[in-house]
Amino acid sequence: MAAAAAEDQQRPLQPFAAGAAASSGGASSSSQGSSGGPGSNPLSRKLRKVLETRLETDKEMLEALKALSVFFVENSLRTRRNLRGDMEHRSLAINEEFVHIFKQVKEELESINEDVKFMSNCCQEMTNHLKATKEQTQDLIEKTTKLQAENQRLELKAQIADAFIAEFQLSPEEMNVLRSTRDGPVTEDFFKVLGRVKQIHSDVKILLRTNQQRSGLEIMEQMALLQETAYEQLYRWAQGECRTLTQESCDISPVLAQAMEALQDRAVLYKYTLDEFATARRSAVVRGFIDALTRGGPGGTPRPIEMHSHDPLRYVGDMLAWLHQATASEKEHLEALLKHITTEGVEKNMQEVIGHITEGVCRPLKVRIEQVIVAEPGAVLLYKISNLLKFYHHTISNIVGNTAAMLLTTMEEMHVLSKKIFFNSLNLHASKLMDKVELPPADLGPSSALTQTLALLREVLASHDSCVIPLDTRQADFGQVLSCVLDPLLQMCTVSASNLGSADMATFMVNSLHMMKTTLALFEFTDKRLEMLQYQIEAHLDTLINEQASYVLNRVGLSYIYNIVQQHKPEQGSLANVPSMDSMSLKAAMVQFDRYLSAPDGLLMPQINFLLSATVKQQIIKLSTELVCRAYSEVYSAVMNPDNGYKDPETILPRSPHQVQALLS
Repeated sequence: MAAAAAEDQQRPLQPFAAGAAASSGGASSSSQGSSGGPGSNPLSRKLRKVLETRLETDKEMLEALKALSVFFVENSLRTRRNLRGDMEHRSLAINEEFVHIFKQVKEELESINEDVKFMSNCCQEMTNHLKATKEQTQDLIEKTTKLQAENQRLELKAQIADAFIAEFQLSPEEMNVLRSTRDGPVTEDFFKVLGRVKQIHSDVKILLRTNQQRSGLEIMEQMALLQETAYEQLYRWAQGECRTLTQESCDISPVLAQAMEALQDRAVLYKYTLDEFATARRSAVVRGFIDALTRGGPGGTPRPIEMHSHDPLRYVGDMLAWLHQATASEKEHLEALLKHITTEGVEKNMQEVIGHITEGVCRPLKVRIEQVIVAEPGAVLLYKISNLLKFYHHTISNIVGNTAAMLLTTMEEMHVLSKKIFFNSLNLHASKLMDKVELPPADLGPSSALTQTLALLREVLASHDSCVIPLDTRQADFGQVLSCVLDPLLQMCTVSASNLGSADMATFMVNSLHMMKTTLALFEFTDKRLEMLQYQIEAHLDTLINEQASYVLNRVGLSYIYNIVQQHKPEQGSLANVPSMDSMSLKAAMVQFDRYLSAPDGLLMPQINFLLSATVKQQIIKLSTELVCRAYSEVYSAVMNPDNGYKDPETILPRSPHQVQALLS
């Protein structure tokens, strides 16, 4: 290091030597120039080399200059001459300092070496001591290792035992939950513990497939005993809860619904609990129905149903409406009770329970409706009550869903009874019509008995159209009602008109049948009856048309002539030779016929004016006029026939059939 420092200190001398050489070279430049070229002078080459040196790229030169700048602060002759000595002194000082520092390092290393030797001796002693101790405690170490291995095995067994107990046994807290239910209410924690017991009872079957069958059987027996005890406690609690549900509106707690779900596993207890619920709700419904009949709602609103007993339809309707609402409410209560149960038979259970709940009101309902029906409030009211019973039977059956329910059976019996008495009333009314048949009135219009019966039929059919029973049932009832009323009416009209003339009888029957048809045309399911009545009307219209045509022909004198023309045969000779068929007689008849042509409305039968329907009247006039025109056409053809011996037939019958038809149309 001292040699390197000395070398560094010697490097800065080169520039000064070069400078000196440059100054001396300047003095002798002229001599060099004369003696030789610039490249031959060593000093010149030295100087040129110095001048060409690039200090900024020579890092070593820069470092040397930096080191020199530390102590070479003055560039004078003395300092340049003493520079080497200064550098040597400085190098010596640096080396002395370096030696001093390394002396301290040497002393520290020697101290560390002594410490290491001491520690090595201690370690050797300890190693020897440990070897001796190990030889002495070898048996103890082996025993300790065995005990540690045994301890690990015992800890593993303890963990397995804890896991087994946690998996197949109840915790003390869970056992307390089961025991506390004996005297206290059931909570949601109880169902969690019960589910845990069921899970253990199911999982323990795994042990039966291993070599732990004995423990598996013991645990299964224990869980089975806990299950039976828990279900018994749950049943007692649910039974007590159901017995308290005797208010008209009850609130089914979620815990009770969970209890019913849990009791599903014990079919007998589940059924007994449902029976207890049904008994409590049956008592509540019966009491509520009696209160609604006699006391009304809270504070008297709504009023008691018995207050409307003078109005049979409202009386029966209010009772049935209350039962419909009560049945719907009871189904909602039962659905809330069994909301967690999703088995297939739950719907059937609900139907049976609702049937049992509503069975208690059947007796008071039946007694009151029977009183209304037996009192015979009238055919119309009986029919409305019958339809009302049928409607509520259909509506409640959608809720109860079981046609075997006692309430539906009672309603069906009352419906059959009201329908039977209704038809008895109609039959009685029909028999009264036949017992005393009225003669047709002078105007040949419908009789009062017919008018009253049709008014009754109209009310019955109107109530039938307004009811909301199923369509097929309504159609069957409609046909039966029409048979009970229309057939006796037709028979009565026929008997009543039996002693009349053909025209009077036809007029009376057309008026009566037209009134029946007008009444039925307002209602549905009457197409067949309307068609039958139309056929009968047309039959009597044919009679009236023929009578009107005969009436006109008789009044104008063509009746005798028309009959002769129809009966005359060519082999009998000339028609002009027949008595009263000569030209004079025909001309006299044509004079009367011309009067008819000038005023055809003047020759109408009196019965035509008695017809109630203007359409029927116009139809009779039109068709009878066509018959008259046809008769005139035949007479005209006979007169114009040369074989019949009439001279100048155009003077006898001046008008052609087309002209006559045009005048009468």
